[in-house]
Amino acid sequence: MREEIFQLAEQMPLPTVAAQRYASIVLSWATQVPEPLCSARNVPYGPDRQQTYDVFYPQNANRVPVVIFWHGGGWTNGFKEWSWFMAEHVTRLGAALVLPNYRLAPAHRMPAAFDDGLLLLRSLAASPSFSGDMRNVYFGGHSAGGHLAALTALRFRHAGTAECDDIVIRGCAPISGIMDLSHPEPAPESLEARVYDMVLRQADDDVIFSPICWTAGNRVPFVLTYGENDSPRVIRSNRRLAALLACQSASVTRHVEKGRDHFDTHLMLRDPHSPWYHALENMMNGERS
Repeated sequence: MREEIFQLAEQMPLPTVAAQRYASIVLSWATQVPEPLCSARNVPYGPDRQQTYDVFYPQNANRVPVVIFWHGGGWTNGFKEWSWFMAEHVTRLGAALVLPNYRLAPAHRMPAAFDDGLLLLRSLAASPSFSGDMRNVYFGGHSAGGHLAALTALRFRHAGTAECDDIVIRGCAPISGIMDLSHPEPAPESLEARVYDMVLRQADDDVIFSPICWTAGNRVPFVLTYGENDSPRVIRSNRRLAALLACQSASVTRHVEKGRDHFDTHLMLRDPHSPWYHALENMMNGERS
């Protein structure tokens, strides 16, 4: 079992007690991941120190499906290690799990985090040492990471680079993602206000970086998960995103976790029998959830 103490870069304090508790829990779980699972850690995909990823492989991995899972933290905080506890369960499904860090606001405002997602995909596709099949890719993420997963899945076809021909996104399963960044009058010092104060370069960018604005023509199957007791903006934006995606050709399913709040929806993935893993497996098998 892992007994290392993570030497993580210093970040601004998390804004709520609930977020601090969540971070403490997931980091404690990261120390319990079986050692053989981590095939590579802190692999660079860009020049910035935050542009690194960890990858976990199933045994004898060769051209296996790829699951990319972005961490949460309001685009201002977070570490890839927050999702290490998922590694054993994802690799048991026969997939490689890629956990990226990405550039954080306010030092790096949007589109930095989104651009990093595209850069990561291109880097993985070009890497001679990466054993995953980049024509069989699935996205996931929690909270801000769920937003990045959805936004990247929906906007990827607009990237228009030659490298994109070698990458196929076959499913997206965000958890408690913020799918609509816009708010007409965010209360001062609220989480909604942080988006305008710290994350976006200018106010009108809230539309450009909202997944609900990029659904037209979508061909990627989606499974949207959020908690019954999640934040109002998460619940409403996921319901609206589901309605818009339902007008497109690909399938979309909503899973509402009874009695779960915003952080519970990720913590529940400690259980290998969580419905999210079942939905992911169905996606990889080409089935509807």
